[in-house]
Amino acid sequence: MRGQPAKILGGGEVRRVLGVALRRRYPERNRVMVLLSVKAGLRACEIARLTWPMITDARGQIGTVMELSAKAAKKGSGRRMPIHPELRRALVKLRRSSAADNGTIVGAVVRSQRGGPMTAKTVVNWFKSIFEELGLEGCSSHSGRRTFVTRAARLIHKAGGSLRDVQELAGHRSIKTTQGYIEGDHDAQRRVVGLL
Repeated sequence: MRGQPAKILGGGEVRRVLGVALRRRYPERNRVMVLLSVKAGLRACEIARLTWPMITDARGQIGTVMELSAKAAKKGSGRRMPIHPELRRALVKLRRSSAADNGTIVGAVVRSQRGGPMTAKTVVNWFKSIFEELGLEGCSSHSGRRTFVTRAARLIHKAGGSLRDVQELAGHRSIKTTQGYIEGDHDAQRRVVGLL
């Protein structure tokens, strides 16, 4: 991340982003794009490169695990990660609306209005336009990813995991990179100082 890191999104802001996304053309695709960012922590380039075989099981159904290939991930940092239930439901709905007459579907999950895969730049610009419409300053396509990493870091102990698990979910090679994504919690800091 260069310069100022992208701001993370609160729950209300995520709902507002989804609200705007659903009012635009291609609402099923738009919902998936937002959820791939905030519920899977994918980068813009990973959203653009995600294909149906990476999220389907051996029977061709939307699976419970995403297999992000090395060629789809930044610096070849492919990874395997669980698919959040809300994201899975959105993917099932998108697949139904995207399937050809014979029920088959191939290629990119996130497609442009012309039918081909979106580019990473198009994904970045799409998020930028949503944030501008909502007046959310300091947010970018990376905001969802930072939100995902921060939330995962705050909750991982409840699942019996560690920061190493968050690092693997994010596809970072260094734990220091993961730490740089995590937003501090000023309320928690205030509470702990009060306990001293």
